[in-house]
Amino acid sequence: MPTVAERPPAAQPNDVARPNAVGGDTAPPIAVELRGVRRHFGSGDQLVRAVDGLDLTIRRGEVVALLGPNGAGKTTTLDMLLGLSEPGEGSVRVRGMVPAAAARRGAIAAVLQTGGLLADLTVGETVRLIASLHGAAAMARVPSVLTKADLTALVGRRVAKCSGGEQQRVKFALALVADPGILVLDEPTAGMDVTARRRFWDVMRADADAGRTIIFATHYLEEAEQFAHRTVVMHRGRIVADAPTAQLRVGLGARGIAASLPADDEDAAGILRRLRESEDATDVRVDAGRLTLRASDSDAIAAALLAAGCRDLEITAPTLETAFTALTED
Repeated sequence: MPTVAERPPAAQPNDVARPNAVGGDTAPPIAVELRGVRRHFGSGDQLVRAVDGLDLTIRRGEVVALLGPNGAGKTTTLDMLLGLSEPGEGSVRVRGMVPAAAARRGAIAAVLQTGGLLADLTVGETVRLIASLHGAAAMARVPSVLTKADLTALVGRRVAKCSGGEQQRVKFALALVADPGILVLDEPTAGMDVTARRRFWDVMRADADAGRTIIFATHYLEEAEQFAHRTVVMHRGRIVADAPTAQLRVGLGARGIAASLPADDEDAAGILRRLRESEDATDVRVDAGRLTLRASDSDAIAAALLAAGCRDLEITAPTLETAFTALTED
């Protein structure tokens, strides 16, 4: 990514994908492409395959969540996508360019967990400084960027006096000043309160609707569920699932069922015995007379429970969390 010491070359009109803009209609349909990418660390018994044969294509305007447990390879993948590290094998292209060139042109930007800010500068000075590296158009965008990042009330505050969530919003503003066609977010809402998180994703949704490509890694599964059109799940350096978020959730997550058992102990015991023998029911539990379970064929199980005398029955849709657990448990 550009630093204070390295002024990027001026962006050309077609560097950034924007609908209804000069270069929007001519932008390539593929925003990001990784082919056969491997990135290993160490050797022998200490070898770590952080990324192990990754193939991934993301098209312009997609909102993609990158999920996986710690050590899955998400951050390493994002680092290569941003040109911060090189793959040991394979190729990475951002709008047809090597990632470092795309970053210098302002075609891709990021909000990362790592990387510090200059503590003695104010918020306004920090944003204007980075904007100056991208030319007059970026400087003109500073007021709107400060508004988008909800920083207008903090422009005079020194960065050192900002909370963790506020500093994350400063990084968000820095990523926006070049008006990148592709925005990479690594745990973007870490440290933000509920209101700030909601505002952040409102801005991201509007940007995605305007054609910006957004790729984000998060541990908040509800964020992926609410905002990602597509979810890519990584585990041990490989992609184990890549599908529309709703399809992934439904395809791998059994529905939850809850019901009150009959008051008769013998009837209740018979229901539990049949459920535990069934291949369709899992996680069968009873707490204070309330039965809970997961079922692949929820309609059939629900009908059987009602016929057996259960009442107050509830069925809940599968969540992305259940799908994620199914994909990443050993």
